[in-house]
Amino acid sequence: MVLPAWDDTSTKHGTKIRVALWLMSVVGEGHLFTKAQLRDAFPGVEQVDRRMRDLRPHGWQILTNKEDASLSPNELRFLKAGEEVWDPKKVTASGDTLSNKQRMAVFAGDDFMCVFCGITGGEAYLESAHETAQLTVTRRPVELADGDTIIQYVTECRRCKAGSPVTLVASLPEVIDGIAALSPDERETLASWIARGRRQPYSVDRIWSEYRRLPADARGSISDHLKFTP
Repeated sequence: MVLPAWDDTSTKHGTKIRVALWLMSVVGEGHLFTKAQLRDAFPGVEQVDRRMRDLRPHGWQILTNKEDASLSPNELRFLKAGEEVWDPKKVTASGDTLSNKQRMAVFAGDDFMCVFCGITGGEAYLESAHETAQLTVTRRPVELADGDTIIQYVTECRRCKAGSPVTLVASLPEVIDGIAALSPDERETLASWIARGRRQPYSVDRIWSEYRRLPADARGSISDHLKFTP
C-alpha cells in the first residue's frame, strides 16, 4: 500500500489524516512514540494530541499508560491502524454521536463493566497484568425475542471492541472441559449469556464495580465493614 506523504502540507489533508499517515509511515504498528515526538512532527499545530485521539472512533488503537501500565505517562503505543482515513471511500461515520451525559448513562446502565468480558474500567486483564481496561460506548445489533434486531449502545472495553489478539484465542477443548465442571445453575447462567450475546453481572459484580469507583479512603471503610459484617 502506497501512502500519501504525511509531511506534504500542500495537500488538503487535515491534521487528523496527517497524524494517521505519520503513525503509519514513521512510528509503525506495535511501536512506541512519545507526545514530544508527535508535537515535534507537527510544529505550530495546535491540539495535535486531540487530532490523534479523533482517530480512535475510526478503529485506530493508540494506547496510553491508562490502558498499558508498562508505558510511562509521556509514552504511547500505536497498536493497530483502523480505517484508511486518508481515503474518503473507506471512511464510515463513527456512529458515536452521544453527549458525555448520554455516554455516562450507558456506562451506568451497564454497571460500568464491559458487557462482553465483564471487566471494569482501569482493571488489569487476568492474562495480561500490565494492560488495564479502558471502557468505551459502541453501537451493537441486539436481537429481540420476536426476532427483530435493534441497534443499541453498550459498554465494552477496547480489547473486546477490537477483537482479542490471536495469542489470546481460547482452546475449544478447554472451554468444553470448563463447562463440564460447572454446576447446573452456572450452566444455565452461561447459556443465558450466550443467548443474549452479552454477560449479565451478578450483584457482587455490580458492587465490585461500584467499589472500584470509590475514593481510596472510602475503600478502606469497605474493608473494615467486611471484617465486622457476619
